[in-house]
Amino acid sequence: MSANSDANTDGEGRDVGRWLVDFLRAHGGIAGSVHFRNGDDLVLVAAHNIPPRIQEITAVVPRGKGMAGLALARGEAVQTCNLQTDDSGDVRPGAREVNANAAVALPVTDSAGRVHAIVGIAFGTEREIPTQEMITLLAGSADLPT
Repeated sequence: MSANSDANTDGEGRDVGRWLVDFLRAHGGIAGSVHFRNGDDLVLVAAHNIPPRIQEITAVVPRGKGMAGLALARGEAVQTCNLQTDDSGDVRPGAREVNANAAVALPVTDSAGRVHAIVGIAFGTEREIPTQEMITLLAGSADLPT
Protein backbone atom coordinates (compact mmCIF):
# COMPACT_ATOMS: atom_id res chain seq x y z
CA MET A 1 0.00 0.00 0.00
CA SER A 2 1.14 3.52 -0.67
CA ALA A 3 0.64 6.44 1.66
CA ASN A 4 -1.84 8.31 -0.48
CA SER A 5 -4.59 6.35 -2.20
CA ASP A 6 -4.34 2.75 -1.27
CA ALA A 7 -6.81 0.35 -2.73
CA ASN A 8 -7.52 -3.14 -1.62
CA THR A 9 -10.48 -5.35 -2.14
CA ASP A 10 -12.46 -7.39 0.30
CA GLY A 11 -13.09 -11.09 -0.25
CA GLU A 12 -15.75 -10.35 -2.85
CA GLY A 13 -13.73 -7.89 -4.94
CA ARG A 14 -15.23 -4.67 -3.63
CA ASP A 15 -12.74 -1.82 -3.47
CA VAL A 16 -12.24 -0.98 0.20
CA GLY A 17 -9.56 1.61 -0.63
CA ARG A 18 -11.93 3.56 -2.88
CA TRP A 19 -14.64 3.32 -0.22
CA LEU A 20 -12.21 4.72 2.36
CA VAL A 21 -11.29 7.73 0.22
CA ASP A 22 -14.98 8.44 -0.42
CA PHE A 23 -15.75 8.07 3.31
CA LEU A 24 -12.95 10.48 4.26
CA ARG A 25 -14.09 13.07 1.70
CA ALA A 26 -17.73 12.80 2.80
CA HIS A 27 -16.82 13.40 6.45
CA GLY A 28 -13.95 15.90 6.16
CA GLY A 29 -11.18 13.45 7.05
CA ILE A 30 -7.62 13.90 5.81
CA ALA A 31 -6.27 10.43 6.65
CA GLY A 32 -7.72 7.07 7.52
CA SER A 33 -7.52 3.31 7.56
CA VAL A 34 -9.60 0.17 7.45
CA HIS A 35 -8.72 -2.93 9.43
CA PHE A 36 -10.66 -6.20 9.13
CA ARG A 37 -10.88 -8.53 12.08
CA ASN A 38 -8.99 -11.81 11.98
CA GLY A 39 -9.58 -13.61 15.28
CA ASP A 40 -8.36 -11.32 18.06
CA ASP A 41 -6.27 -9.25 15.65
CA LEU A 42 -7.02 -6.54 13.11
CA VAL A 43 -5.44 -6.69 9.64
CA LEU A 44 -4.86 -3.49 7.66
CA VAL A 45 -6.64 -3.66 4.29
CA ALA A 46 -6.68 0.00 3.22
CA ALA A 47 -5.02 3.28 4.21
CA HIS A 48 -5.04 6.84 2.94
CA ASN A 49 -2.40 9.46 3.84
CA ILE A 50 -0.85 7.12 6.40
CA PRO A 51 2.98 7.06 6.23
CA PRO A 52 4.40 3.74 4.91
CA ARG A 53 6.25 3.10 8.20
CA ILE A 54 3.00 3.40 10.14
CA GLN A 55 1.25 1.11 7.67
CA GLU A 56 3.96 -1.48 8.36
CA ILE A 57 3.59 -1.08 12.13
CA THR A 58 -0.21 -1.32 11.95
CA ALA A 59 -0.38 -4.14 9.40
CA VAL A 60 -1.58 -6.36 12.26
CA VAL A 61 -3.02 -4.77 15.41
CA PRO A 62 -3.70 -6.91 18.49
CA ARG A 63 -6.93 -6.52 20.42
CA GLY A 64 -6.54 -3.73 22.99
CA LYS A 65 -3.49 -2.04 21.41
CA GLY A 66 -3.78 1.51 20.09
CA MET A 67 -7.01 3.20 19.12
CA ALA A 68 -8.10 0.50 16.66
CA GLY A 69 -7.33 -2.36 19.04
CA LEU A 70 -9.14 -0.57 21.87
CA ALA A 71 -12.20 0.01 19.65
CA LEU A 72 -12.18 -3.74 18.93
CA ALA A 73 -11.86 -4.63 22.61
CA ARG A 74 -14.44 -2.11 23.84
CA GLY A 75 -16.88 -2.41 20.94
CA GLU A 76 -17.21 1.36 20.88
CA ALA A 77 -15.57 4.32 19.20
CA VAL A 78 -12.25 5.53 20.59
CA GLN A 79 -11.34 9.16 19.93
CA THR A 80 -8.67 11.71 20.63
CA CYS A 81 -8.83 15.48 20.31
CA ASN A 82 -5.24 15.57 19.08
CA LEU A 83 -3.02 12.69 17.97
CA GLN A 84 0.02 14.89 18.45
CA THR A 85 -0.46 15.66 22.15
CA ASP A 86 -2.66 12.86 23.51
CA ASP A 87 -1.27 11.40 26.73
CA SER A 88 -4.20 9.12 27.63
CA GLY A 89 -2.33 5.98 26.63
CA ASP A 90 -4.94 5.19 23.96
CA VAL A 91 -2.77 6.66 21.18
CA ARG A 92 0.42 4.81 20.27
CA PRO A 93 3.53 6.99 19.75
CA GLY A 94 3.73 6.14 16.02
CA ALA A 95 0.32 7.74 15.44
CA ARG A 96 2.00 11.10 15.86
CA GLU A 97 3.66 10.53 12.48
CA VAL A 98 0.27 10.92 10.82
CA ASN A 99 -0.10 14.58 9.88
CA ALA A 100 -3.46 15.02 11.63
CA ASN A 101 -5.02 16.06 14.92
CA ALA A 102 -8.46 14.82 16.01
CA ALA A 103 -9.08 11.15 15.21
CA VAL A 104 -11.54 8.37 15.90
CA ALA A 105 -11.50 4.58 15.50
CA LEU A 106 -15.00 3.40 14.57
CA PRO A 107 -16.08 -0.20 15.18
CA VAL A 108 -18.14 -1.75 12.38
CA THR A 109 -20.43 -4.54 13.53
CA ASP A 110 -22.19 -7.39 11.78
CA SER A 111 -25.89 -8.22 12.15
CA ALA A 112 -25.12 -10.11 15.39
CA GLY A 113 -23.43 -7.04 16.89
CA ARG A 114 -19.92 -8.50 16.62
CA VAL A 115 -17.13 -6.11 15.58
CA HIS A 116 -15.75 -7.24 12.22
CA ALA A 117 -13.81 -4.12 11.17
CA ILE A 118 -12.45 -0.82 12.42
CA VAL A 119 -12.52 2.34 10.32
CA GLY A 120 -10.09 5.06 11.35
CA ILE A 121 -10.58 8.69 10.37
CA ALA A 122 -8.33 11.63 11.23
CA PHE A 123 -8.99 15.34 10.86
CA GLY A 124 -6.78 18.38 10.31
CA THR A 125 -8.00 20.25 13.37
CA GLU A 126 -7.84 19.64 17.09
CA ARG A 127 -11.31 19.08 18.51
CA GLU A 128 -13.64 16.75 20.31
CA ILE A 129 -16.09 14.98 18.02
CA PRO A 130 -19.63 15.98 19.01
CA THR A 131 -22.20 13.25 19.67
CA GLN A 132 -24.25 13.93 16.53
CA GLU A 133 -21.15 13.82 14.32
CA MET A 134 -20.07 10.57 16.00
CA ILE A 135 -23.47 9.06 15.21
CA THR A 136 -23.09 10.18 11.58
CA LEU A 137 -19.56 8.71 11.37
CA LEU A 138 -20.70 5.39 12.86
CA ALA A 139 -23.63 5.22 10.43
CA GLY A 140 -21.34 6.00 7.50
CA SER A 141 -18.77 3.41 8.54
CA ALA A 142 -21.54 0.77 8.59
CA ASP A 143 -21.57 1.02 4.76
CA LEU A 144 -18.06 -0.47 4.62
CA PRO A 145 -17.93 -3.25 2.03
CA THR A 146 -17.23 -6.51 3.84
